[in-house]
Amino acid sequence: MNILTKHLGAWEKLILRMRRMGIRRQDIAESFTPSSRPGGQNVNKTATCVTVRHLPTGVEARCQQERSQGRNRFLAHEALLDKIEGLRKARSEALRREIERKRRSRRVRSARSAARILEEKRLRSAKKKLRAQVRETE
Repeated sequence: MNILTKHLGAWEKLILRMRRMGIRRQDIAESFTPSSRPGGQNVNKTATCVTVRHLPTGVEARCQQERSQGRNRFLAHEALLDKIEGLRKARSEALRREIERKRRSRRVRSARSAARILEEKRLRSAKKKLRAQVRETE
């Protein structure tokens, strides 16, 4: 945590995180529904369950942990950012693996390795020739 974010509130930190990730507040849709959990009259009367959706990606997060709608709203936004971050990391990791796979397939093999591969191919070819169909001779 740096000096600039040390004295900020939770929402300000969340907004800064959204800005760093390139997510705009306009791209997030919120909906509120009654919670389906124990919590007494407060939960039954108010819409404390919060669902947030990132419209460009379709990623959705839902929170009904707390009795307070405001706290659930904050937690849902946090969960949404975590999900989006996880998806981005997974996508970049898959891309990195694919690049690495292509790099390995294009590299020049050592003379010893190439000779071993050729020898294995010759042996495999010899095995296949033994499997040739038997022809009847008259």
